[in-house]
Amino acid sequence: MSLSLSRLFRRSTVFIFLLVLVVFFSLTTNRFLVGQNLTNILVQNSHVILTAVGMTLVMLSGGIDLSVGSVAALCGALSAGLVARNGLPAEIAIVLGLVAGFGLGLVNGGLVVYGKLPPFVATLSMLGVARGLTLAYTNSRPISNLGDAYNFWGRGDVLGVPMPLIVWVTVVVLMTYLLSQTRFGLYVYAIGGSEETARLASVPVNRVKMVTYGLSGTLAALAGVLLTARVYSAQPQAAVGLELQAITAAVLGGVSLFGGVGNIPTAVFGALLVGVLGNGMNHLRVASYPQQIIQGVVLVLAVAIDMATQRIGGHKSKRGSSS
Repeated sequence: MSLSLSRLFRRSTVFIFLLVLVVFFSLTTNRFLVGQNLTNILVQNSHVILTAVGMTLVMLSGGIDLSVGSVAALCGALSAGLVARNGLPAEIAIVLGLVAGFGLGLVNGGLVVYGKLPPFVATLSMLGVARGLTLAYTNSRPISNLGDAYNFWGRGDVLGVPMPLIVWVTVVVLMTYLLSQTRFGLYVYAIGGSEETARLASVPVNRVKMVTYGLSGTLAALAGVLLTARVYSAQPQAAVGLELQAITAAVLGGVSLFGGVGNIPTAVFGALLVGVLGNGMNHLRVASYPQQIIQGVVLVLAVAIDMATQRIGGHKSKRGSSS
């Protein structure tokens, strides 16, 4: 298998898995392939899609962000608190929540870039810090009474199109353009391919990596806002395990754990696959704990495929260079 064929295989795997799941759940339950249920999948997994997009940016540059779930919970709680406790307009509170997410992402980036910490360690630390701050800010209690203007972002619609769907589609289009049509996107792929080579080519590596972590934090915050608005309250334990879902979605979509390979649209399909899997298991009345086990197995399979194709591609490229 050539290098290009191995990459094509990785990108097409998610479509095959998604098609198989859709067919399977359609045959095993008569409530799956219904318009309202399909719309629910697109809406209820908006937070997974947004964090998967941010995770893709970080992973393409050779990093990883384990803090997205805690950052989503913290920023959702902050924006909700500013509305319910301080009386700020929903729009201003949401913007401040996004700014907080960007700042937390920059802290992650600073720890990685300037603190020289491994991304796993830096973002795992932020996972604990952000979750602790969420529990402290909420006093371990939900924050409710958010008002119609805030809840609109999770429950409203424009001309019949759900607002969460509008938000994540817009983000996907913008981030896809950023990666495929701008110099920043070229730099991200270059850094993920070889950071040292990128430095020699005068790529501003530190700045680009900081921006990727900042964007990941911002999108996690946006995910937290949508999730908070959809359930009408900020829950202190919201988005637990979201980082696992985001990583699974990205890897299923062909984003390499080694950096430099992948794109946002296929990562979105990976997120939809995770959503379809969860939705279908709910229709089959599978309990929550087995669902977590199944999602973990799916992640292991995705990583195994990623490593296998990486070895195949590396072997072929070495053999090609020696001939």
